[in-house]
Amino acid sequence: MVLGIESSCDETGVGIVSGGRLLAHVVASSMDEHARYGGVVPEIAARAHLQAFTPVVQEALAQAGIGVRGIDAVAVTTGPGLSGALQVGLAGAKSLAYAAGVPLYGVHHLAGHVAADTLEHGPLPDPSMVLIVSGGHTSLLLVRDLVRDPILHLGDTVDDAAGECFDKVARVFGLPYPGGPAIDRAARDGNPRAVTFPRPLLGSKDAPYAFSFSGLKTAAARWAEQHLLRGEDIPLADGAASLQEAVADVLTHKALAACRQYDVRTLVVVGGVAANSRVRALAEARCEAAGVELRVPPLTLCTDNGAMIAAVGDLLVRAGAGPAPLNVSVDPSAPLEYAALHPHAAPARAA
Repeated sequence: MVLGIESSCDETGVGIVSGGRLLAHVVASSMDEHARYGGVVPEIAARAHLQAFTPVVQEALAQAGIGVRGIDAVAVTTGPGLSGALQVGLAGAKSLAYAAGVPLYGVHHLAGHVAADTLEHGPLPDPSMVLIVSGGHTSLLLVRDLVRDPILHLGDTVDDAAGECFDKVARVFGLPYPGGPAIDRAARDGNPRAVTFPRPLLGSKDAPYAFSFSGLKTAAARWAEQHLLRGEDIPLADGAASLQEAVADVLTHKALAACRQYDVRTLVVVGGVAANSRVRALAEARCEAAGVELRVPPLTLCTDNGAMIAAVGDLLVRAGAGPAPLNVSVDPSAPLEYAALHPHAAPARAA
């Protein structure tokens, strides 16, 4: 029984996984508190984690039908993320591990997103191509054994992530935060070919698998501003549909190109933007045409949650990985190299 804790941003998530089976999945979100500011406020997020931690843990234990003594290991996100938010989760995880007398594992947040798919579809094929798309990350990874082997980065975003692009353009469009779901809803009645937005780095030979969404964000903002300057209403449906199409086109084009080059027959799309309807639909169509299996977690496992962290912890335990040291700390900007993330706290300075 591995209990996983996720607190890297604005969701306090706790999940319990045993032998690859999801037994509990509870999330408390502070998103409504951040919406008035148009983005996540770190101090508010940290306070919300403090308030939600104990109730969420208790509910997860109740779902699994066990007490604290029924836990065999605790896994927690130690990076990347908001420093204060991560510290709350780690402090709580250390307390639980100590109380239960069980080992503690530090987990990389992005590895959690990859592992989320295993809770629905079983073990990842070796190798798998993984496209991570979220508010802060857009990466294309070649994954073999998730918890034993190093993770190969084929490409990452060089500026804005896909989710960040949605959030910022939604604000210009006058849509609410978070921008991704708002753009998706607005796009339902729009024409995805109404506006010819750029496809950044789509034909790049120097960085074929790198991503860049800053220019697309700027192009969409300028398009909206031109309508406002002329005293016109922004054609929201067409603009949202065209923006969504550009993002989905770039993501899926590069992912399938990587599958061809590396002869990988499975594409896994994870992260918050994997919930976007057009990203999912275009990925499905292009994978089917290319003879590539597409795996996307259920919507409830796409956004940040503790179940995905428990899934990594479960894999680490079954692989015989060593637990985190007692002085494990957080790394808010940790690169994704391995699924386990055990940064050490800085030594105390002499008085």
